Amino acid sequence: MTLHPANVKLFELTTGASATSVLEKIRTIREKNAGMDRIGDTQLYISGMFVMRRTDELQAKNITHVVSVLRGRLDPKLFEAYSSTGRHLHIQVDDDDDENLIEHFKTSNEFISRAVQQGGNVLVHCAMGISRSATIATAYLIYTKQIPPDAAIALIRQTRPIVSPNTGFMQQLDLYYENLGEAVKNLDDVPAYQRYLYRKEVEMSRLARKAPTINHYAEEEAQGTAEKEVKCKKCRRPLAVSKSFVEHTPKPTVRATSQTVVGQSSTSSSPQAGCQHIFVEPIVWMKPELEKGLLEGKLECPKCSSKVGSYAWQGMRCSCGSWVTPAISIAKSKVDEVRPRPAL
Repeated sequence: MTLHPANVKLFELTTGASATSVLEKIRTIREKNAGMDRIGDTQLYISGMFVMRRTDELQAKNITHVVSVLRGRLDPKLFEAYSSTGRHLHIQVDDDDDENLIEHFKTSNEFISRAVQQGGNVLVHCAMGISRSATIATAYLIYTKQIPPDAAIALIRQTRPIVSPNTGFMQQLDLYYENLGEAVKNLDDVPAYQRYLYRKEVEMSRLARKAPTINHYAEEEAQGTAEKEVKCKKCRRPLAVSKSFVEHTPKPTVRATSQTVVGQSSTSSSPQAGCQHIFVEPIVWMKPELEKGLLEGKLECPKCSSKVGSYAWQGMRCSCGSWVTPAISIAKSKVDEVRPRPAL
């Protein structure tokens, strides 16, 4: 029995337990309830793959529906009783930080909810019942109980202390909870989700040293909610609003103080104010340039053709010293930052 390498350090940091002790807990859990644990007072159970061979335990717990959260072909004999009657959901994902599991939350939540409404019990499993299955179970608890991810995971750990979604899955659970109302309706309409997809695509493309495919572009004009609006200094055309800004942390600079002690250097660090760049997400007017497939290039105002910025998918260094990746930059010297007029 082995642990996915990405989870070993997370176990040690979050639980203070070594990988060896976690494996020992798994063995203990397998001996208890065949490794299948009920989550609080819900009709939801969580386990690893092993339990699917224990038909006696599945029947004893009245498991009527199964959600499998792992990539690969499953043994049809183990799932025939469920798949033949539409009571098996297979979500094919690996236990990797960059897997997009949030896109399956709506399907899994609706599947589990229907089963519960019919009076059934649902088993959610992955390979070991630690990360992927715990993420799907947590998403369901967020959806039904409107509780934050940490609270949901704490509830699961009451009966299954080894659960530990990987770092990428935790970020997706946070995103889901923070945008629950919109995400339940249509995840694709959630700006934070589009930013997540954008950054994921950029990172994959960066590793391949090619330009990313951009599927979502931010608007350039204020809709009455933005704090600031950026306009071309020459023709006054709106270019960006503050909600499309990409924050970065200025690199601290070291300054000598007025008083020093002989033999010692006295310094103080402070962020350098006044960055010369405004970094933003892809914006609608940039589309013709960004779709050229170049790794870097210049950005011109779509109205007067003045150069207003540049972009570099591999990243660029800001005037403050910080390296920003990916970098879509509007030069502050070429624009004016103004407050938008309130919507009437």
